[in-house]
Amino acid sequence: MAAKFRSRKSYRFAFRSSLYIVIISISVLALLQWRFSSINWGILISAAIFFFIISFVTLQLRIEKFIYKRIKKIYDDVELLESSTILSYPVSTDMRTLTAEIEKFAKDKRIEIDTLKIREEYRKDFLGNVSHELKTPLFTVQGYIETLLDGAIDDKNVRKKYLIRANKAVDRLIYIVKDLDLITKLEVGHLTLEKHSFDIIDLIQSVFDLLEMKAAKKNITLTFDMDYVDPIFVFADKEKIQQVLTNLLVNSIKYGNDNGTTEVSVENLVKNKVIVRVTDNGEGIPAIHIPRLFERFYRVDQSGSRREGGSGLGLAIVKHVIEAHGEKIYVESAVEVGSEFSFTLEKSIVQIEEVQ
Repeated sequence: MAAKFRSRKSYRFAFRSSLYIVIISISVLALLQWRFSSINWGILISAAIFFFIISFVTLQLRIEKFIYKRIKKIYDDVELLESSTILSYPVSTDMRTLTAEIEKFAKDKRIEIDTLKIREEYRKDFLGNVSHELKTPLFTVQGYIETLLDGAIDDKNVRKKYLIRANKAVDRLIYIVKDLDLITKLEVGHLTLEKHSFDIIDLIQSVFDLLEMKAAKKNITLTFDMDYVDPIFVFADKEKIQQVLTNLLVNSIKYGNDNGTTEVSVENLVKNKVIVRVTDNGEGIPAIHIPRLFERFYRVDQSGSRREGGSGLGLAIVKHVIEAHGEKIYVESAVEVGSEFSFTLEKSIVQIEEVQ
């Protein structure tokens, strides 16, 4: 869209320049009058007014024409950048105003360039991580299939074992793709939340039951911080909050110490909010990694031989689900002490009325 060019005139430069011309001219004229005759003040004043008017008009017209053409060329060039905010203002031929606008424009563009550089780095990291996560199960499937094709398929026991392992690798691929699809929908806002009232205590207990066997393998106890006799109703998408709790608890089991404990608490935060805390006494997270924990595919263990699997999208999904609810998520951790992930939820109107 073309910029609407309106010249906002400035007379400051022409006025000052005309004064300088008048002062010099009248000084020379007065000196000549004094040298050859007596000083005639009437002539001097008339000459001063005449010189001032002529100088002012000439300078102003010349400056406007000279500056207008060049400034309009600048704005025409800038107009090529459709996102430029400078085009939303009237074009000014005043140097002070123009300088301020151009400086602001340049600053905004520097910020945009820095943002694009950050996004480019993020894109490279993301593509590298996606290829790494998909490469391992794909090569695993390929290896087992090639082995079977090379003759191992004739051995019934080997055939069954390799097909089971290949199937597990395919399951991992499906798991990663599903998580990628979910987080993409969350990021672009295409995932609709189906909010309703439900008992968060009952939901947490159901997640405990689902993960009981997984926790038992490391002898980790999943427990509440206290006995919750009364239900606590919240207003949210039950299915998505269940996924949040599952991801957080699975992480606490993965990185928890054997014979450890993962504790969940639900506390009143303010009148219409509760905060859910998931606390473990596991290995903890170094402080340097905490700012990037919720990035897609970011892992604390960057080595190629990681102890624990997963899609690397669990915490990123947790963050997006909580933010889609308009809530906040927090993390605190200390190495060899443990970690605590907490998030807020809106109380159900039923719960608020009961409290009142």
